[in-house]
Amino acid sequence: MVRKSARISPVMEAMAVSTSAQGTDELDRNAPRICGVCGDKATGFHFNAMTCEGCKGFFRRSMKRKASFTCPFNGSCTITKDNRRHCQACRLKRCVDIGMMKEFILTDEEVQRKKELILKRKEEEAMREAQKPRLTEEQSQIINTLVEAHHKTYDDSYSDFAKFRPPVREGPVTRSASRAASLHSLSDASSDSLNNSPESMDKKLSSLFSMCQDGVMSPDSRDENSRLSMLPHLADLVSYSIQKVIGFAKMVPGFRDLTAEDQIALLKSSAIEIIMLRSNQSFSLDDMSWSCGGPDFKYCVNDVTKAGHTLELLEPLVKFQVGMKKLNMQEEEHVLLMAICLLSPDRPGVQDHVRIEAMQERLCETLQAYIRVHHPGGRLLYAKMIQKLADLRSLNEEHSKQYRSLSFQPEHSMQLTPLVLEVFGSEVS
Repeated sequence: MVRKSARISPVMEAMAVSTSAQGTDELDRNAPRICGVCGDKATGFHFNAMTCEGCKGFFRRSMKRKASFTCPFNGSCTITKDNRRHCQACRLKRCVDIGMMKEFILTDEEVQRKKELILKRKEEEAMREAQKPRLTEEQSQIINTLVEAHHKTYDDSYSDFAKFRPPVREGPVTRSASRAASLHSLSDASSDSLNNSPESMDKKLSSLFSMCQDGVMSPDSRDENSRLSMLPHLADLVSYSIQKVIGFAKMVPGFRDLTAEDQIALLKSSAIEIIMLRSNQSFSLDDMSWSCGGPDFKYCVNDVTKAGHTLELLEPLVKFQVGMKKLNMQEEEHVLLMAICLLSPDRPGVQDHVRIEAMQERLCETLQAYIRVHHPGGRLLYAKMIQKLADLRSLNEEHSKQYRSLSFQPEHSMQLTPLVLEVFGSEVS
């Protein structure tokens, strides 16, 4: 006779799983699971006891039919996997003895409700999964192509830098270089504060640049006319960077389908901006410098002033680099931003505005989609990235102004490479 017990509460019933409830925390997950009735391999806790699927089904059927069995032997049969069908009475008795409870068996209506609930949850999960932002196959291909293009045109070992004309940091100290040295030394003295918070970073930059507001000298003043010791080396570096930008551009989807005139117009206008974007990879917030390998190829603001540029360019450039670092952009976002910068339909000399605008729009949509997938809460991130392109336009304008001033002086222009003269020297009309 099967013993009866009170009907359990609905809460307890909801917690119970009729067919495959999991084991308690006390059960060693690595221990072998053995059916407490017949010794077969158990599949989990069923009706409050660890059993196999066969004994689970036998107990449920017996309880639902209110079956009454009689042992043909002495009422104490040993139940095993092989003989469990021989004596139903002793098998059922064994089920009860190990703690199986009929109260854990769901009615047909409860089973149906449970199936419906499971199905509803699966449908809801499928709907949530379908609503998750995803990249299209085309967008994924664009990103993969751009990342590969960047890897092929950016050597982060900077091994080629040793082939440039060597950096020479000695020479007359110009007013700009003196101010830049003060800027750099202050950066070194308090580099630890840069790692604390955005607020400390902003305060640091404010302190750095407040030193540089007085005594600005024009690029053509007497001390700027003295020998610019870093110009040959940095001219080679920029020339090398232009080559890499051209290589990158050729692999941007659709770029080579443009007319030669439009390709040249886009490259000439955007080259310095893309170089500035690329250089963020080597920029260090620790000391506001660009680290490109060994100590000879670690460039501070002071070094660039010795190539003819003034802090009217370098101060906003450093701020731009710091701002880029703050965005913590992923490589995929970085290469998309470079491609968007390249394919700007409003560049001087561009003819096929409509086509180039469509190409840029496709890249912008890809960047937005990537941000939605990888930065679910980053609603303003795209706008911040695009703002960086506006900042680059201002930097480009100041760079062009300073380059023209430099190139008008034969003793300096002769240090520039033909590629630099070609890209920066011939204004696109």
